[in-house]
Amino acid sequence: MSVQGRVAIVTGGARGIGKATCERLARDGADIAVFDVDGEAAEDTATLIAGLGVRVMSVTCDVTNVAAVNAAVKEVVETLGSVDILINNAGIDISRLFEHTDEQFWRRILDVCYVGTLAVTHAVLPHMIARGSGVIVNMGSDAGRVGNPGDVVYSGAKAAVMASSKALAREVARHGIRVNCVSPGPVETELWANLFDEGKGEAITEAIRKTIPMRRLGSPEEVADVVAFFCSDDSRYLTGQILSVDGGMTMVD
Repeated sequence: MSVQGRVAIVTGGARGIGKATCERLARDGADIAVFDVDGEAAEDTATLIAGLGVRVMSVTCDVTNVAAVNAAVKEVVETLGSVDILINNAGIDISRLFEHTDEQFWRRILDVCYVGTLAVTHAVLPHMIARGSGVIVNMGSDAGRVGNPGDVVYSGAKAAVMASSKALAREVARHGIRVNCVSPGPVETELWANLFDEGKGEAITEAIRKTIPMRRLGSPEEVADVVAFFCSDDSRYLTGQILSVDGGMTMVD
């Protein structure tokens, strides 16, 4: 599934699914811009990817800061020449019963998971439209498809990402731009490890594992493989789709 010579921005690219996606797309031949609020970690990922023989740059970027996002995308275009692929992966989650949340909590989750996706997409889209091609893959979540207790705001944010992806896919198909969503279930990442209160994580993970037909959590690499499929010409007639990567946990129609 070659994306040889194409330029990909991956937000939240320093760790977890984002890092695995950077590595997978680089192995497939794409040049990579690693966006992350943690600039040092982004640079570490960029250094790793550089060893795969592609062009790579790290960009310290808070996706909730629209001005910073616009500047970052401009830097990528000036340095790497274009933006052909956008992976909106940046996100945060904190498991907390809704009654114990407040406005600051709501806005933080929504800003990173939803507004950040809108901001980076808005900055990238004119470049794709001008070229008459492009691929956008947004990171949804099965939480946004079926809902999770303790994830009222996160579930809502991810549902919004997936709904907006479908709407955007309809808008930009005439420009040769495809927009799809990958919807992970439970994946063994740093985010997952820090999601639950100390002492509860192991028990909750085991209970969830039993609900998954494949009887295990996914890996970042397994999600990245599906992202890579949506980026490649193998999915050239797919747009506006949401694909769960969850070991059969949801089996949503």
